[in-house]
Amino acid sequence: MSVSKRGMDLVLALLLAFFLWPLALVIAALIKLGDGGGVFYVAERMRGVNEPFQLWKFRTMSAAVANEGVSGGDKAGRITGIGRFLRRTRLDELPQLWNILRGDISFVGPRPPLRRYVEMFPALYGEVLKARPGVTGLATLAFHRREEALLAGCGTPEETEAVYVRRCVPVKARIDMIYARERSLCYDLQLMVATVFRRVPLRARKARD
Repeated sequence: MSVSKRGMDLVLALLLAFFLWPLALVIAALIKLGDGGGVFYVAERMRGVNEPFQLWKFRTMSAAVANEGVSGGDKAGRITGIGRFLRRTRLDELPQLWNILRGDISFVGPRPPLRRYVEMFPALYGEVLKARPGVTGLATLAFHRREEALLAGCGTPEETEAVYVRRCVPVKARIDMIYARERSLCYDLQLMVATVFRRVPLRARKARD
């Protein structure tokens, strides 16, 4: 990651943390009051083929003994009331400002994958993760809704896994490769603005189609 990109990440993360900490406290209180469980969901993700880290999010689901793999229709019943709102607004990712400050991720880049998918496709993710993972990115903007729709119809963990591996991983990787070729500070700013206004950049739409 370039010095300028890292500098922009640090400045923006500190500013957002300064202005949004009251909102974070309110969200934490609502989660705690909702079911009395933990406020945060912390899980291993990969920022390189052999570089795991702990990703922080606000908890949006009830606790379960087994919670492996991506979220599909088989987990929909565990999403809490406040969790649905947090996911829809992406406020569940607010704690990732901590990951940005630590240097685990950037604001913009491919979404950090689970270890299991990196181990399934080491060559593919070896290319994708040459760019520092991010909170948002080209693939997130272009494919997130489609991915949600595909996985929502899955009724079992096995079906969710099969659909994600077959229909989501290749498309997201292709779009992430486009970002890797195009990335610059100006492009990162464009993608961050597009995330706020929920607009899909033209290049991402073409790649998705």
